Amino acid sequence: GSYYAVADYTAFNPEFGTIEQFKDVVKQAHQQGMKVILDWVPNHSGRDNKWVTEHPDWYEKDSLGNMKGIYDWTDVYVFDYANKEMRKGMIDAMKFWLTEADIDGFRCDMAMLVPIEFWNETSLRLRRVKPDLFMLAEAEERNLFEEGAFDACYAWRMHHLMNDVARQ
Repeated sequence: GSYYAVADYTAFNPEFGTIEQFKDVVKQAHQQGMKVILDWVPNHSGRDNKWVTEHPDWYEKDSLGNMKGIYDWTDVYVFDYANKEMRKGMIDAMKFWLTEADIDGFRCDMAMLVPIEFWNETSLRLRRVKPDLFMLAEAEERNLFEEGAFDACYAWRMHHLMNDVARQ
């Protein structure tokens, strides 16, 4: 599957080295005055994610009780954000990277597909761990900023507008 089909939210992808090597990269970046953010996928996980078998109730189900996918993405299942334990699991996984690897924030994939109540709660909880946390939404819906859940967003509409202007 794709890199957006996460198998384990607290494991380091061995294609990129070890978690110890990653911690060293973060430390070196900090020494150079840079920040490190992780690309976070909160809407769905890979079908091979350990939570699929450990916590099947954390996923949305169709009318037949099967876990649901999204769009035409065949390698993912969608999380059920009505499940409070799922929300806690997601927040705990994000905290892991703040405390274990000392990262500085998250770029949240498809942030608009996750309930704003989750983002508001998550932002508050994560900022208790790291007050200068940086949250970037791959979205531009205004509600993501009303209570300070996100610090910045992708300006997709402006991007497309500028592309249109450049073509003229």
